[in-house]
Amino acid sequence: MPSSAPQTSAHPAPGTTTVGIIGAGHIGGQLARLLVAHGYPVVISNSRGPDTLIELVAELGPLARAGTVHDAAIAGDLVVVTTPLSAVQTLPAEELAGKVVIDTDNYYPQRDGHIPELDDETTTVSERLQVFLPNAHVVKAFNHIYAAALTTDALPAGSDNRRALAVAGNEASARATVCRLIDDLGFDVVDLGPLAEGWRIQRDTPGYGPRMDAFELREAVSTAIRYRDME
Repeated sequence: MPSSAPQTSAHPAPGTTTVGIIGAGHIGGQLARLLVAHGYPVVISNSRGPDTLIELVAELGPLARAGTVHDAAIAGDLVVVTTPLSAVQTLPAEELAGKVVIDTDNYYPQRDGHIPELDDETTTVSERLQVFLPNAHVVKAFNHIYAAALTTDALPAGSDNRRALAVAGNEASARATVCRLIDDLGFDVVDLGPLAEGWRIQRDTPGYGPRMDAFELREAVSTAIRYRDME
């Protein structure tokens, strides 16, 4: 069903903005469902190849197609990266140059192995991705919502108690692009500013996981503390 959010000249209309998705796990699959439901063509990929995505693409319908990681990077006007952290070094940086890249990832040492610069908090997950993709415009988003809630919690603009999602990115124009997408998909947005502020919505912080409206999410991120300061 098309979104009821109003369209403006600055807001890419569904059907004109293709979203590439690199990673077809829980978040990637649910985002694909949400996007096609709002009229966005998607090219979805994983590390195992397009043939492993036949069933998902059949479910998603005519707005979706499977491709390689390079296909998704090239085809996407926006590109979502939702891969294991160990895979970011293999992303096609050249094809992603100049594009807005949405990073959904979180750091779990028990899953990802210990990454020293994330353990000592000298950087964040998305800042680290930006290093690997120096010419892309990385924006942190969709990392603090459970996958299933992407399709169950979305509401039209102006709805009471609409859920909010946070974004962070170094470039205001890239953040604005992602904010418009999030609004169109059914969520209010809390803009955290630069990528370095993305730690405020990482795992174990107050805003990570629970359903919150914009006021509640702003309060939650304002009270977040670093891992090193947690008991």
